[in-house]
Order: sequence, then structure tokens, then C-alpha cells
Amino acid sequence: MLTFPVFLLLLAAIPALILLHLAVAPYTKVEESFHVQAIHDILSYGIPTRNISETLRVDYDHFTFPGAVPRTFVGALVLSGMSQPFIWLKDNVDRQFLARAILGLFNAASLLSFASGLRRAAGKTTAIWYLLFQTSQFHVLYYASRTLSNMFAFGLTTLALRYLLPEPVSPRVYKKRSRLSLYLLTVAGIIFRSELAIFLATNTLFLVATRRITIQREIIPAGILGLLVGLASTVLVDSYFWQQFPLWPELAAFKFNVIAGQSSAWGTHSWHFYFTNAIPRLLLNPLTYTVGTPLALFQPATRSLAAYTLIPSLVFLAIYSAQPHKEWRFVIYTIPALTAASALGASYIWTHRAKSLLYRLLSLLMLASTFASFLLSTFILLPASSANYPGAHAIHALHSHANPNPDTPVVSVYLGNLACQTGVTRFLQHPFSSTAADGSTVWKYDKTEDEAAKSSASFWSQFDYVLVEPGDEAGQVLADSPDNWVDLDTVDGFAGLRIIRPGDQAVGAVEEKILGSVFGQEGVRVWNSGRDFVRRVVTKGWWAEVRMEPKIRVLGRARE
Repeated sequence: MLTFPVFLLLLAAIPALILLHLAVAPYTKVEESFHVQAIHDILSYGIPTRNISETLRVDYDHFTFPGAVPRTFVGALVLSGMSQPFIWLKDNVDRQFLARAILGLFNAASLLSFASGLRRAAGKTTAIWYLLFQTSQFHVLYYASRTLSNMFAFGLTTLALRYLLPEPVSPRVYKKRSRLSLYLLTVAGIIFRSELAIFLATNTLFLVATRRITIQREIIPAGILGLLVGLASTVLVDSYFWQQFPLWPELAAFKFNVIAGQSSAWGTHSWHFYFTNAIPRLLLNPLTYTVGTPLALFQPATRSLAAYTLIPSLVFLAIYSAQPHKEWRFVIYTIPALTAASALGASYIWTHRAKSLLYRLLSLLMLASTFASFLLSTFILLPASSANYPGAHAIHALHSHANPNPDTPVVSVYLGNLACQTGVTRFLQHPFSSTAADGSTVWKYDKTEDEAAKSSASFWSQFDYVLVEPGDEAGQVLADSPDNWVDLDTVDGFAGLRIIRPGDQAVGAVEEKILGSVFGQEGVRVWNSGRDFVRRVVTKGWWAEVRMEPKIRVLGRARE
């Protein structure tokens, strides 16, 4: 196990798994919509230099759907710029997939850099266990390519943590790296996520308390440079795209969510949520935090490095727990550090497995639990999550089934709220332009949310096609003139997990569809054989698979 080729194989597994998760679930949800729509608009319409305000308001999505607070265009601008060379080489490339792949590979590179730093600081065995744990987790791999502000920041914060690892370098070099780390945390907090100010503070204070940096030579230069670069980037870019000057989106978000307390409207959790729910879910393997981390802190050989890795992140979690509204993505920056601490404990167990029966058993349990976590992450959670995008599948079904009237130059489509929340983006709408000078059919999409307007029969009469939920929304469409509409398709979506008992037959339709699209029929055959073997030998017949139910109806106006 502990060979250099295995280490390289695990290094390659990180980007490979991130791209696999992207390929299986290439669509986005409402939380990612601002950045993905911004990427589309920049790639499709360019950056206007004349009639700027008017052009932005006509072409760009964020003026029509601005959200509760403004968000930064910096990440979208960078991904658009990095995507452009590939688009020049192949114009019909899937641009949404391309932009997300670039983000995912950047986050993969940051995780690999962290693993490389951990190898130098704690040895190859620890680095291998870190990679084993990281590849068997779900959320980091699945969300690494997702256009959330948190994931734009994640790569920067992971690189920052990597530079704080106590590698065997001179004090002068370590102080230089610490300065770079604080600079990256400052830039990430100013541009992408304001909660990183707390993460920056806990890491800075810990470095000062352990006498590894000084205020004059590291903190002040890093803070000033990070402040100047971060503010210059976000204020210049976002003031331009939002046509407000000066605009600092993360300051506006901080005022809205924290000072005004509006974030609580999205739900609140108990103070211990991050420790008892979010972090266990993110780490996934229960032995990492019940065995690996405690042992790393208990053993004198690993205690110092484990404490240096853990304390700033744990203090950040404790302080941020005071905020009533909590989501796991707000604390995902701590996962590399927490995983590294677990890897220290696992490494100690592994290297002492020949000296004690207890360590031998713990080694086997660590391997088994890591393998089980990988199976859960890749073959249960990934298929379940990929089924959460009925909106994207519905708009594809619409374009596949639609047969526009050739005498009608404009086709009008209504996109319901669930469709917009579960995958519909401007990348999937067709065509990209709002006019067709060559005389071809123009598709126009409506996303009206006003319930009063939708209660009127005249509202629905303007559309040729609608994507609506099967219940009340479909009832509104069909209420006055059911004969005027025909069902083109019904799209299913995730409805939970189905527990299969001993003796029951496993269907696995969703899993087989995903495996077939990625690995072909041979992959489906191997999966079915492996599932049957595990049910027969390990779980004694018990299993879980994705359950689906109708989510969106695709209706078209009937024609004589």
C-alpha cells in the first residue's frame, strides 16, 4: 500500500473523481445560478464597451433576477477568460461543463498541493491516508466544480492552509509562506465570502500565539496587500457589471445577512449543528473523527502537528456557530485540515499495526470504513444527487419533443419555479440570442413568479409550451382549457432512498443509467454483479437505491 506509485495513483484520483462527479451531475441548482448565468452572459455577449448600462440591462440576467444581495462577478470573469481559448478551438463545446471543469480542476490542484505539503510535513503514510479519506468523502468532490462563492474561495483557502503546514523549511521560508497564506485568506474573504474574516483571524492569532510570525513583517504586509488586491478586484469589476459605484458585494452581503439578521429567514439551527451534523456529514467516515483525530491528539508523536492543524479550524467553527443560520458549505474550508488530523491518527495506527492486535484490528477497520465510505459516496450519494435536476432534464425533453409551428417565428415557453431551481440555466436555453436575423425560430423563455398573474387564464394563453409541477401549477394551466394542452413528457426527480429488504429485488434504474452513460453496458454488468455479491455476503440482502417520482410536466399547446 505504502508505495510511491500508490501515492501517485491517489493523487490522480482526486481530479478524476471530481470530473466523474461533474460528468454524472453536469447541471446546477438555484444556489449556483448567479455565477453560472454570469459566465453564460460574459461568454455569449462579451463585455460591452459602448452603451454599457443599456447593454448590460438588456442582455445580462442579473438585472432581471438580482437576488437578495449582489454577488461578485470576479469568479465568473476568471472562468470565462480561462474558457475562451477552448471555445476558440471548438466553438460548440459544452460551455457550462467547460467552465465548471476548470473550477473543479483548480480545486483539485489545491487539494493535491495540500497533500504534497502534508507529505513533506508528516510523511508519505500520512499523505496516503489523507488522500484515501479525501477520495472517499462526497461533498468536497461533488461540489468542487459547482459555481458557489464558497467553492471559488475553497481553492484559495486550501492553498493557504497548505502554506501553513510545518514543513521542514527554514524559519525565514516559513514566515514567507505564512505571509502568502494570510494574503490568500484575505483576498478570498474580501472577494468571495465574508465569513473567511473569522477564519483569517483564528489562523493569524494562532500563528502569533505560537510565535511563528510577527505583526510587523508578516501580518501587516499580507493584510495591506490582500486588502488592496481584493478590494481593487471586486470594486472595479462589480461596480462595472452592476452599474453601481462604489460596490463591494461581500460588504453588502455581510450587512444584509449578519448586521440586519436577514440570513435567519433561510432557517436556523442549534449552536452545535456544525459539530454534530455538518462536519460528520462532510467527513463521512465516522472513524476519522471518532478514532483518527482523537488518537492523533493523544499520541505524543503526532500531538503537536495535529494541534497546529486543528486548533484554528475548531476555533473558527466555535465562533461561527454563534450565527443562527448555518449551512455546511459555510465551513467546508476546514475539511482539508480536519482530514489531515484524521490522517495523522490513521497513519500512526497503520505504522504500529504489527506491534499490537488492537492496532491491527483498527487498521482493518480504517480500511474497511474508508472503502465503505467510497462506495456510499460514489454509488449511493452521487446517483441520488444526480437525480436532483429535473428542470435540466425537462428543458432537454422540451427541445427534443417540441415541434414549433413553422408559421410562428417566436416560440414562447414558461419555465416554472421548480424547473428554474433544479437545472435550467441560460446555457440550456436555445438559441442564445434573442433575435434571429436569418428567419429561424426564436425561443423566448418566461420565468414569472407572481402567483396573482399565474392565476389568470390569459397568462397561460400566451405560451406554446410550459414546464410546470404536476400539482397545483399544472392545475392552473389546465383549469380553463384542458383540451388546449397535450402532455409531451413527465420528468422524474429524486424522492429519497428506497430501502430494499432481504428477498426484495433491486431495480437500480438510476444507478444503471448513470453507469451506462459513463462506463457502458459492461460497467452496468460489473455493478450489478458487485451489488448482488455485497447483498449476498456482506449486508445479507439489505440495500438502498434511489427512488424517483414525477416532478415536472412538459405541456405543449395542442394544434389542429
